[in-house]
Formats: sequence, C-alpha cells, structure tokens
Amino acid sequence: MTISTQILPLVKEPERLENRLAEIPPEPGVYFMRDNSDRIIYIGKSRKLRSRVRSYFRDGYNKSERIATMVKLVTEIEFIVTDTEAEALALEANLIKQHQPYFNVLLKDDKKYPYLCITWSEDYPRIFITRKRQFGKEKDKFYGPYTDAGLLREIVRICKRIFPQRQRPQPLFKDRPCLNYDLGRCPGVCQKLISPEEYRKIVQKVAMVFQGRTQELIDILTQQMSAAAENLNFESAARIRDQISGLKSLTADQKVSLPDDTVSRDAIALAADEQHACIQLFQIRAGQLVGRLAFVADAHAEPGAILQRALEEHYQTADSVEIPLEILVQHDLPDVEILADVLTHRKGKKVTILTPLRQTKAELIEMVERNAQYELQRMQKFGDRNHQAMQDLANILDLPDAPHRIEGYDISHIQGSNAVASQVVFIDGLPAKQHYRHYKIKNPTVTAGHSDDFASLAEVIGRRFRKYGENQQLARLGNPDWPDLIMIDGGKGQLSSVIAILQEMNLLEDLRVVSLAKQREEIFLPGESKPLTTDAEQPGVQLLRRLRDEAHRFAVSFHRQQRSDKLKRSRLDEIPGLGHHRQKLLLGHFRSVDYIRQATTTQLAEVAGIGPRLAQEIYDYFHPA
Repeated sequence: MTISTQILPLVKEPERLENRLAEIPPEPGVYFMRDNSDRIIYIGKSRKLRSRVRSYFRDGYNKSERIATMVKLVTEIEFIVTDTEAEALALEANLIKQHQPYFNVLLKDDKKYPYLCITWSEDYPRIFITRKRQFGKEKDKFYGPYTDAGLLREIVRICKRIFPQRQRPQPLFKDRPCLNYDLGRCPGVCQKLISPEEYRKIVQKVAMVFQGRTQELIDILTQQMSAAAENLNFESAARIRDQISGLKSLTADQKVSLPDDTVSRDAIALAADEQHACIQLFQIRAGQLVGRLAFVADAHAEPGAILQRALEEHYQTADSVEIPLEILVQHDLPDVEILADVLTHRKGKKVTILTPLRQTKAELIEMVERNAQYELQRMQKFGDRNHQAMQDLANILDLPDAPHRIEGYDISHIQGSNAVASQVVFIDGLPAKQHYRHYKIKNPTVTAGHSDDFASLAEVIGRRFRKYGENQQLARLGNPDWPDLIMIDGGKGQLSSVIAILQEMNLLEDLRVVSLAKQREEIFLPGESKPLTTDAEQPGVQLLRRLRDEAHRFAVSFHRQQRSDKLKRSRLDEIPGLGHHRQKLLLGHFRSVDYIRQATTTQLAEVAGIGPRLAQEIYDYFHPA
C-alpha cells in the first residue's frame, strides 16, 4: 500500500490556511509563496503583511487570472519582517533577482539595449558601454538601458572630446604617456600624472551628463569660466568655454513642450500583447528629453504591476540626484504609496507619482506609449519569425508541439587541453542567457594531447540530468528547467555517446535528443544511420544552426578565458608565498596582471589576504632593482 505524502494547496485545507494567516504579523516586510515542490513561485512586499497576504485568499477579491492560478498552487507561506517599507522594497527586489519566481513580473535582460558603466570602485574609474549589467562591485554605476545605441556612442565620444579622460583600456608604453596626453585628450592616467581625486572630479562631470544634470553642469562651468577670466587665466577660461559649447550641442534639439520646465520628470508607459510588454521611460529635465530607456517583461501581469516593477528596478541603484520630483505613469501602480515614500526619503524632497488624464502631461504619456507600441510591433515581427521557425522544427522532428525550451551543447579545447563544455538555452526561439551554463571537463583521460569529445559530451549530459536520474520521482512535466529538445553539436558519434548515458539514467524516453553536423547542416536522430532530409535554409534548420553557433561561441569564449586565466596565474606562480587563493583575490581586485604590475605596495596591501610583507614581494617581482 502506497501512502501519498503530497502536500495539498492551502485553499483545499481551510483550517491550515487560517492558522498560517493568523501567524503573519501586521508589520512591513516580504512574503513568499511556495508550491508543492517547495519552489518559490511568488515574492511580494507590503506595509502590513497580514492584510496583504490574507487578501489573496479572500472570496470576492478582484484577482487577475494569473494571481488566481497562483493561489491554487500555494502550499506554504513564509515571511520576513523588516523595520521599514524601504527595507521591504529593497529586500523584495534582491529576492526576486535571486529566485526568479514564475508568477512575479520579471524584466528581461534584453541584450540589444546597451548600458553605460562607470567603475567607481577603481581609483581611476573607467567609462564604457556594455550590454551586460553585472553588479559585481557595489560602487560601480550603470546607466540605462538606452534605446538608441548609436546616440549613446555619440554622447560618449563627445564627452571624451569635451573632458580629458583615459582613452585606452591598457597603457601603450611602460614609461611614458601616449599621444593622447600631448593632444590634451588624456590627463596621463597610465603614468599617474593626475591624482585619483582630480581624475574622479573629471569623471563626475561626465556622470552628470548621464544623470540628466547637463544644465546644472553648464551652470557650474559657467561660474568657473567667469572666475578664470577674472583671474586673467584666459587659457583656462577658453578651455571651459569649449566644454560648455560641447555640452550645449548634446541637447540642442531635444526640447519637449511642457508648461513647467523647472520640474524634473520621468514618464513611463507600455504596450503589450499576450506575451510581451515593451516599456519606455522618458527622462525629462528642465524641459529637455535627456534619456529614453527601455525595458521588456512578460505580459502575464497587470499593466500597473509591470510598470511598478520597472520603476523599482530602475530607481533601485539610482543616486538621489537622478530621482525626479514627478513621475508620470500610464496606469495606476498597486503599491504607489510605498514607492513614493521610499523615493521621497531618498530624494530628500517630496516625489509625486501621477496618472495624468488630460492636458499636456497626458499627451506626454501618449507619446511615450506610442514609442512603446512601435517597439512592440518590431518585437512581434521578430517573434512571428521565431514562431514559424519553431513550428517548422516541430514538423521536421515530428514533435507534438513547438519546442518551448531547447538546449544546445558543445565542447571546446585545444588537443584536449583546458577542455570545457557549454550549455545554451533558447526559450521560444530566443537566447535565454540567464540559463546558460559552463562546464569544466573532469574526465581524467581528457588531457593535453588526448581529446575525447564523445566522453566529454556524455559527462556533461550526465551532470546536467544527474538529479533526475538519481530520483525518478522528481516531477519533470511542467518543470520550467526541463527541455523540450536537446541539440548536440556533432554527428552520429557524439549523438550515440549522449544516448548511451541517458539510457543508463533511464531518461531517454523523457528527452528528445538530436545532433546537428557542421559540414552539411545534417540532423541526426537516435538510432538512425542517415540524416533527415531537410533544406539547410528552411526556418527550423536555421533555428538549430543559431543554437549550434551560440553553443560554439559560448564554449570557445569560456575556453579562451580558462587559457587566459592559466597564463595569468603562470606569471603569478613565480612569486613566493602567493598561492592560488591569493592569486584569485589579486586578479579579482585589479582585473589583470598589468594593473597588478602598476600597483603600489600600499594598494597591493589593501587586498584581503595580502599583507605588507607579501605586497612588497609582489612589487619587487614586477620592479626588480
């Protein structure tokens, strides 16, 4: 006789539900909803936890279809009490990023939108454009994402022309600055001809441009120009005059018609279909449009909740000077009071969040919504092509439905050395980079001079699905991590090795696996000696090719990184007393051996685990007498 130990949803156990709700205090904090697999499916915040959580289970409560579905799955409720609403807001944002709950509004990391990064964690901050927003160091600052990459590059180029700053990522010469120093474009950062304090003042002026404080910066420079002229320092006054002229050229044609151009405003709106929501945020300072940012989210939530999540994400890392006094929103926000209070506290002035219904402000929201609609149309057009490709792939492979999640695997090495593997994931035909994984091949027979792609692929697939093989009771149907299709880069041999390991784990019947050979773009199925009859240019095959190429790119980039790290460590290995752990600490702090070589003993000693004595040995190694 088998006794079921499955936990029932709380809605089916009223007594347990009521007892659990009674345990929740009426204080500010964050709450978690878990399903019968103990997965967190929703995270929320509230000023009064008990009232908010109870409202989900109240009869007659106006719940959306998404929330109603979620409530039926909840088997456990947990909570964390905080002292203030601001702490609840910050904690909720961090937990959502960590757990990625299915029923929360999740902003997608859309790589087509670039950010600007300023590395304030470094003595001499770098300024660069990136499409990866990584919060590795707390002091580093990201601005964006910007909708117009070309305009962003142009602004950065003009800023580098206006304000002298580091022009090269690495020094060109060891003992002297390059030509940029002589031309006045760089203050000689590579040779430390400018102090970190003075250089940070220059970078702060560039940051003001991306904070929407261009007019404030112009006013400051105008005062400095007048003071320089009064002191008969005409060369300095002329240089500042040119800087002011360059800054004015940045915003010359960006006027927005608003009756009050003294109030800083952000205006946010979205356009959505059944799948995606495209969000646009216009930043208006002193009547000028200084920035147009973009976000993408799944459209399974209410519009107000999506806008709230976008605003919370955007302002979470914003400085107080970047927070506007007025925020115009297209739809009412569900927790507008909490957000307004938090922003008011951080700003030091009252921040108002409005849903305008008439006159100029409503027209501004309409303009933002229109831009969001254009972006949605572009995404829909791209999505239609993806849907066609997935449907064609389903027809080719005789799948019951279009594959929602496809995983691709590839191996990279040089004659067996530094062998690594990649796992890339496409969801609905698009790269889902948050699910990408790297693997270091552990097989002892794969060494320099001896490679074995068959064994390496079998190892990786075995590690990927080990937990399912060890526990056959794990629910696979409905599991968001369970692939509808697996693609192996290679031919019949690579495919056979993967099939063998899946058979050992009794998972072959639950997984659909194919391989794609490089030479003729041929698709091989398990147990078939000949490839499928396909056209290399048909949409389904092209989708597999994109997946294969992405898996190859990801594997090669990781392989190069491993080789580079090994070369870096080989130089540091020669320093007595500097073990592998301390090498990692040094490289994590300075980013490269070149920066370690340039560091002083004081800077080296600031790294955790590196004392004054070892710092002196490292310095002496790079600066022999």
